[in-house]
Amino acid sequence: MSGTAPVIRRYRAGDAQATLDVFYRAIRVTASRDYDPDQLAAWASPDIDSTEWATYRKEAETWVAEVDGTVVGFTDIDSTGYIDMMFVDPHAGRTGVATALLDRVTGIARSQGIGELTVNASLTARPFFERRGFTVIAEQRVERRGSVLTNFRMHSPLR
Repeated sequence: MSGTAPVIRRYRAGDAQATLDVFYRAIRVTASRDYDPDQLAAWASPDIDSTEWATYRKEAETWVAEVDGTVVGFTDIDSTGYIDMMFVDPHAGRTGVATALLDRVTGIARSQGIGELTVNASLTARPFFERRGFTVIAEQRVERRGSVLTNFRMHSPLR
């Protein structure tokens, strides 16, 4: 990774595979310190349909982070302020990519008069969101393909 600040832009149809690759790497590498191999395999199953992924990413309000022309992260936000996904490539971790993505969707939420952001944060992502003012509403257990994963319902009021 260069020291270049990420460029945050809207998702384009050609970003589908790059965002899916970031998703897989973020879970299989970054989240591996918090989840066991069975949980990781259930969460980032190799049988994710790339066509369905592309359709979902296109329909969601998705934002992509690029550094030197390479997709290194992405996030989304819906009309209620819910962030369904935020993933950063392990090679771009701790370089400001997630912060830049969160800043973008926070600005969008504020411009649309949304009163708070919400997210179901993984064990791995929880500290990031806490450092940015989110608080835990509830600890949750989610079943994915026979494995139970812990995550946290979090929110951040927008002032």
